[in-house]
Amino acid sequence: MLDWSTVAYGAALSAVLAAVLVALLVPPRRVGVVVTAGLAAGLGPAAWNAILNTVHAPGFFTDAPIAAFPVSWQDTGSGVFAVATAALLLGLGPQGGDSGRRVAVAALLAGIAALVVDVYLY
Repeated sequence: MLDWSTVAYGAALSAVLAAVLVALLVPPRRVGVVVTAGLAAGLGPAAWNAILNTVHAPGFFTDAPIAAFPVSWQDTGSGVFAVATAALLLGLGPQGGDSGRRVAVAALLAGIAALVVDVYLY
């Protein structure tokens, strides 16, 4: 199980990485899109980890036996929650008039950021 300071640390790192990725890879660079993607990449994993902590689910924290990519169910859930949160916030917010493809790309980058941070940084 993760303590709350670790959850906050991971959420903050995910938010920063997502904002950087979206700023670099999603044209045109719009502050609202970058900030929203970053917030979603922080809020999604924080919500997921709050659920895991609340239901006392230690089995989700078992890493795969792959040295280069030791992903766990907990890591995967963080990525999934980040994608879902980003898709909703971006699609209903700053990318509301954009194509679904643009929203999906930005949401996917937020999810990748959350997954990578979870796997490698905490």
